[in-house]
Amino acid sequence: MRVLLTGHKGYIGSVMTPMLVAAGHDVVGMDSDLYRGSTFGNYLPVIPEIIKDIRDATLEDVFGFDAVIHLAGLSNDPLGDLNPDLTYDINYHATARLAGLAKEAGVGRFIFSSSCSNYGAAGENMVTEESELNPVTPYGKSKVLSEEALHQLAGPAFSPTYLRCATAFGVSPRLRFDLVLNNLTAWAYTTKRVFIKSDGTPWRPIVHIEDISRAFLAVLHAPREVVHDQVFNVGRTEDNYRVHEIADIVKDTVPGCDIEYDPNGGPDTRCYRVDFSKIARALPEFKPQWNARKGAQELAAAFERVGLNAEDFEGERYKRIAHIKRLIANGKLDTALRWSAQPHTQPG
Repeated sequence: MRVLLTGHKGYIGSVMTPMLVAAGHDVVGMDSDLYRGSTFGNYLPVIPEIIKDIRDATLEDVFGFDAVIHLAGLSNDPLGDLNPDLTYDINYHATARLAGLAKEAGVGRFIFSSSCSNYGAAGENMVTEESELNPVTPYGKSKVLSEEALHQLAGPAFSPTYLRCATAFGVSPRLRFDLVLNNLTAWAYTTKRVFIKSDGTPWRPIVHIEDISRAFLAVLHAPREVVHDQVFNVGRTEDNYRVHEIADIVKDTVPGCDIEYDPNGGPDTRCYRVDFSKIARALPEFKPQWNARKGAQELAAAFERVGLNAEDFEGERYKRIAHIKRLIANGKLDTALRWSAQPHTQPG
């Protein structure tokens, strides 16, 4: 298929891109490239691309594609809290607008990167795709609103699918350290402390970014009737962990570490256990290959390879919110997160 991949230069997109290409798809990226100064290592996939904010997408940008995979957006809770209105503008309104353009342009499929954050404060009970949604952050709420907007566009000629991904982990050219397994492994490697900022009790389902990419490929390849206007949780049921269980795995992986709790840390309202049986049943192509222990080993080896230190880990380069604030302070971004000088655009 000819696929438009938004957010192709982000944490997930830079891993998904070569997997889509390897599967034989003709891929064009769209990304504002906010994190061009945050590449981990030296390799970033190169494909035809449109360097553009998704808020500025046009009908011409989406014309001629068989599918849109929509990853782009403000990617975590701290960024969402920076300016909730901006989060809704980028993650919700721009998503709905992009999908409307895609439908108008005759794009048949629209695969949306949603989130298990939609379940929010779900507590101890296992949740499914049919469970009540209870997002507790602007990020989670923006994903719920986007799903509702896409559902309204669904029809015979336009088939959206909603992938509620578990908390991601894994090595990427655009690595993030604000994700629980990545964060705890980086603390362990750089300081010999597995530092937990909550009381360690919240449940988190986690999934490797390669396995997230496999889920998108499985949806792309599935018969339309299987995925039309459907929600799928993305992960494996056995990969629900309490945060302190993830910390134990990291401690076992990185030699000489101690687990330390933030004295000011308390219960985290974001607590959810997720059932992933639907995607396993409906999409047999989706075969996850990672778990927390294997992921911690991959991360630790990558940190060793690049010589990661505490300054890098805690500094502005890889911390999304700090990186954005620095670009704004330096006048490179305005407060609406638009580049002050429009970067080069390479049409697809």
